[in-house]
Amino acid sequence: MIQTPISRRLAQATLVGAGALLSAHSAWALLPITHWTQDSGAQVWLVNSPTIPMVDVQVNFDAGSRRDPAEQAGLASAAARMLSKGVKADGSQPAMDENAIGEAWADLGASFDAGASNDALTFSLRSLTDGSLLDRAADLAARQIGQPSFDAAIWQRERERWNAAIKEGDTRPAVVAGRALNAAVFGTHPYGLRPTEATLARIEPAAMQGYLQRYVDACRAKVTLVGALDRGQADALVKRLLAKIPATPKAQCAALPEVPAVQPLAKAEQQDIPFAAAQAQVLLAQPGIRRADPDFLAVLVGNHILGGGGFASRLMEEVREKRGLTYGVYSSFSPGLDAGAFAVGLQTRPDQAAEALKVTREVLQKFIADGPTAKELRDAKDNLIGGFALRIDSNSKLLGNVTNIAWNGLPLDYLDHWTERVEALTVQDVRRAMARMVQPEKMVTVVLGAKP
Repeated sequence: MIQTPISRRLAQATLVGAGALLSAHSAWALLPITHWTQDSGAQVWLVNSPTIPMVDVQVNFDAGSRRDPAEQAGLASAAARMLSKGVKADGSQPAMDENAIGEAWADLGASFDAGASNDALTFSLRSLTDGSLLDRAADLAARQIGQPSFDAAIWQRERERWNAAIKEGDTRPAVVAGRALNAAVFGTHPYGLRPTEATLARIEPAAMQGYLQRYVDACRAKVTLVGALDRGQADALVKRLLAKIPATPKAQCAALPEVPAVQPLAKAEQQDIPFAAAQAQVLLAQPGIRRADPDFLAVLVGNHILGGGGFASRLMEEVREKRGLTYGVYSSFSPGLDAGAFAVGLQTRPDQAAEALKVTREVLQKFIADGPTAKELRDAKDNLIGGFALRIDSNSKLLGNVTNIAWNGLPLDYLDHWTERVEALTVQDVRRAMARMVQPEKMVTVVLGAKP
């Protein structure tokens, strides 16, 4: 492989940083987070991490798929997908197609990505902090954010690829079961919508452009940075990144329309879906909690004990180890700006699906009613606290945690007190939080591929 001077510098910085990080885990949480608001209204959170000459940046807008029109489900993701496919000409800067953009990022030894989650439209930049390189990377990222070409022919190609992926998903039991579960849990709420061939057919470049114009404004940007930059450098970088998008004066930056809240389930429901597969899919779910919920840490610990802790979890002990009904069983929760799904899932032989479901329900009901044992709680705390350093042992991981703080309105010292807050939780705290979130008698159940 031939390395350019830039790529050699990037590789050297990564190697040096990796060695430094291995010896600095305990210091990460002590790095202060600085927060300020620019004149444009853009909010900025910075961790000055001088270990390596690199910076990771994330720019978030409240423009995720929950804001898609129902008839155009997939619009936010389509816009994000097309941002790397070409940019318009800008003054003396010529237009660039996707190949030219890819080559430009390779030459810079930097990377840029765009994506849409349920809640956010996200732009991510990673670059060396060398002055000229960082400026060029920021300028290119700004063009992709603010001046995408949205070429109709390219979109037609991407739409056909997307449609092919949707059809391919229809052949996968896990995908089919997951789609059914998501629709049953969220109903008509935007969290329950998914792109289909019909909704993608209603999306054209003009709709993507309009979507960005409605939601991507500097006054609504939430920007997080972790890297070898001081406040002045970070402030200038953010302004450069947002230079090509609208900047409504802060005083005139109107609040976005409220998205309807996720509604709790009124009753239990079970869907039995015929499907020819070697393994049956067994899933249970209901709306969980918001990420900003005060009970988040108690639920994190409770879920770890129930089914999120791998082989040490209660579900694994009861369903796999004692009864051999599955190779693996899990529980998870996906909190967002609204209540994401709490889910329990496993795969088993089709002729064992009914028994596996029965045992899983019994374990879940007992855990919600009684909570964890003192030993289970102690083991979970030790595991989570012992692994805390691994959550923040790189710039990119720390960036994710700082973004979580910014996006969910958490206190700036959240990471500093994380371990003591987990340590302070009692059996009663965990039982109460899990019981508030989970009502086993009202869960949606999807069983796909079970033997009649």
